[in-house]
Amino acid sequence: MSVIQPIRITPSLLDADLARLAEQVAAVEAAGVEGLHLDVMDGHFVPNLSLGVPVVASLARHTKLLLDAHLMVTDPRKYAPLFADAGAGSITFHIETTQQPRELIKELRQLDVRVGVALNPGTPAEDVLEIVDQVDVVLVMTVWPGFGGQKLIPECLKKIETLAEQMRPEQWLQVDGGVNVETVPQVVAAGANTLVMGSAIFGQADPAAALRELRRVAGGVRRGTEQPA
Repeated sequence: MSVIQPIRITPSLLDADLARLAEQVAAVEAAGVEGLHLDVMDGHFVPNLSLGVPVVASLARHTKLLLDAHLMVTDPRKYAPLFADAGAGSITFHIETTQQPRELIKELRQLDVRVGVALNPGTPAEDVLEIVDQVDVVLVMTVWPGFGGQKLIPECLKKIETLAEQMRPEQWLQVDGGVNVETVPQVVAAGANTLVMGSAIFGQADPAAALRELRRVAGGVRRGTEQPA
């Protein structure tokens, strides 16, 4: 493909300094990000706990950015309405948590939110192909969920390529895990158009400058090659 892919960046608050959350959110908002990625963990589906409903409600009062809630929870049906009510405008569930994804998607649509489906590194792309046309977001985890700062699993790149071939341009093919200035060319070349990054942004001394550099690198990549255009 010869057309440079439009790239969105949604910083993950998992790596933000919670003591300076308002300041850091304001910095990335001013830098023009397309949303904030909220990693919601229940300590059961993944071995950790993270952002809860009160944090999302507080964020919704102080930013106009899309709040993109990634529910790494065993029971998305229980928690999705709570996060939608708190102000999340996009909710992503894991395909591994349900035997009836079509029904769950219908329920989430009733919450008036964007709907996404996520899949873990060990889950094949084929597990979501039948519902790709029904969601707004497909989130490919390129690390095992639950902890920040992991290295991208290269075997996941083929999965991104497979999904990219099945998705419409307006859908978000989102990649989360080990995405940084070194690996951005790989995931963009594979077909991703939305990048979730935590430590690559909030782990830097100047998050806004880090974003500019990440955009520069991502903008110079064409689908089908890892070399700058």
